[in-house]
Amino acid sequence: MYTLKTFLVSLIILFMQTIQAQSIQTQSIFYACRQGDTVLLKQLLKTDTSLINTIDSKGYSPLIIAAYNNQKEVVDILIENGANVNQQDMMGNTALIGVCFKGYLNIAELLLKHKANINLVNFNNASPLIFAVTFGHEDIVRLLLKNKADLCWRDSNNKTALDHAFVQGNREMVHLLQ
Repeated sequence: MYTLKTFLVSLIILFMQTIQAQSIQTQSIFYACRQGDTVLLKQLLKTDTSLINTIDSKGYSPLIIAAYNNQKEVVDILIENGANVNQQDMMGNTALIGVCFKGYLNIAELLLKHKANINLVNFNNASPLIFAVTFGHEDIVRLLLKNKADLCWRDSNNKTALDHAFVQGNREMVHLLQ
């Protein structure tokens, strides 16, 4: 016969097991997104769709992790399943900002196709265009310009993308931005 104490202990154990299972699932989705494990990702999303926009301790979403790790197929699956393409991490960075930093044109195209905000800035007021220019990714700069990235935007150092191209001494980029 259950006593109230036994019932409460059982309830606490069940609660702790649930938290542990959720933690394992959360860790698993980030692992799948880093490694490009589409089978695991699909399995996880099939059992718990709320994982799609979960965040880790640094504020990274599965989409940000997948994009930053050049996992296009994973990015595709996440977007198809409702991932927020404009979700920001703790520094305000988005998946688009990440791929502009890393230079992953194919993922930048995919994110823009799915309405990623081309002018959403991080907490340093740096835009995707400023990142692409600063890190010399001319193909991404062309893509962003084609999609109407704001050329006049100034980051927290009061510099535009053109200013960053001058600082980098990148003549081709300067020409492209003028």
